Amino acid sequence: MQKMNDTFPYMPLMAFAMTGFICIMTETIPAGLLPEISKGMNISLASAGQWVTVYALGSLFAAIPLTIVTRSWNRKYVLLMTVAGFFIFNTITALSSNVYLTLLARLGAGAAAGLAWSLLAGFSRRIVEPLHQGRAMAIAMAGTPLALSLGVPLGTWLGHYLGWRLTFGIMSVLSLLLMIWIRISVPDSAGRLC
Repeated sequence: MQKMNDTFPYMPLMAFAMTGFICIMTETIPAGLLPEISKGMNISLASAGQWVTVYALGSLFAAIPLTIVTRSWNRKYVLLMTVAGFFIFNTITALSSNVYLTLLARLGAGAAAGLAWSLLAGFSRRIVEPLHQGRAMAIAMAGTPLALSLGVPLGTWLGHYLGWRLTFGIMSVLSLLLMIWIRISVPDSAGRLC
């Protein structure tokens, strides 16, 4: 366990919450924008709906292998790589007009999410005293209900008024800002060999 200092580490934990927010937003934005995506990519509504499915499959199939591969790596750098994945894959989604490239980007974003979910709870517990681990996890995981209750309607609204591509572009910008936030506020934490 690593202790940050004598104060409770709100900034790193809120960065974890923002990571969860971006995970959920990246997954669910297409659900509210199917007609716009369908028209913009010249595909059927059903094909546009596969964007959510492919993301979920990426998360499902990548979570365990990526967690095993990265378990001994510095947790901060794994988190940075995960958020960098969101930046890259959301940027590809925003710019691509190729259906297959976009599906691969959605799969990659799902893989990044799978790794993020395997990382956030444990990392949040490691940076606080045992007495505060429950509170730390609650803060770190707050991004999920915020994304579902506020982010999804906001993403749909943005997509209707600004376009779905710009909405994914905004997610990329948020990811880039989050990488800076993580770099500044999240402590290094060694991985584990077992």
